[in-house]
Amino acid sequence: MKITFIGGGNMAGAILAGLARQGGHVLQVVELDAAKREQLARDYGVAAFGAAPAFAADEVVVLAVKPQQLKAVCEGLAERLNGALVLSIAAGVRVDALSRWLGGHARIVRIMPNTPAMVGRGVSGIYAPQGLAEADAQTAATVMQAVGDVVSLPSETGIDDITAVSGSGPAYVFYFIEAMIAGAVKQGFDAATARALVLGTFDGAVELARQSPLDVATLRQNVTSKGGTTERAIARFEQEGVKAAIAAGMDDCRARSIELGQLLSQD
Repeated sequence: MKITFIGGGNMAGAILAGLARQGGHVLQVVELDAAKREQLARDYGVAAFGAAPAFAADEVVVLAVKPQQLKAVCEGLAERLNGALVLSIAAGVRVDALSRWLGGHARIVRIMPNTPAMVGRGVSGIYAPQGLAEADAQTAATVMQAVGDVVSLPSETGIDDITAVSGSGPAYVFYFIEAMIAGAVKQGFDAATARALVLGTFDGAVELARQSPLDVATLRQNVTSKGGTTERAIARFEQEGVKAAIAAGMDDCRARSIELGQLLSQD
């Protein structure tokens, strides 16, 4: 595939790196910042331009600019697409708005990636509108599989749903890691040891959950001996409403995703 990224920020760089490792693609990036263009060309061996070229119908264009910049960028691209497949990784902006700004262009797929894509362990939600060719949806999946797992979403509201889970989810995990590191330091460990203990614990627990035939509730119960130390900690978490707070935070995240989508998709 010939794939051109409009914007060369962190997520674009992560996907470019994955595609470069995958091989077999012609990769380009359009980036206004000259120093950034040089870095992208050097790091990923891609052609980098300061302005978008004209595209062909068999090419893929990835919109990777900030949502606030997207309307102007799309309007500048409208006459250059020539039927190319457009993938948007910009948060919030709906397909109908993208189509309007692109002059009625219909070959559009929305994608919600997450930051672990930067280490090839991302999870991306993909929404392909009804009527889009299956081959186009598969192309979008192929692009994002270069940096991790892909989940197909049956409706555009699924983008808001997955934002609350995997899109924003790494921040929830980092928040818990941050709290555990602080707790370990409070117990007397130095910062480096605390970090190693906590990250090692997360790595091991996730791998155990991945490999075990048991569900995570059972795995948690297996560590929680009656009257023991872990039970005391879990009891405090329950008393403080940690589980309920996580669920409520995810609900708030989804609601904010909907709000931003409505705001960012206005003309």
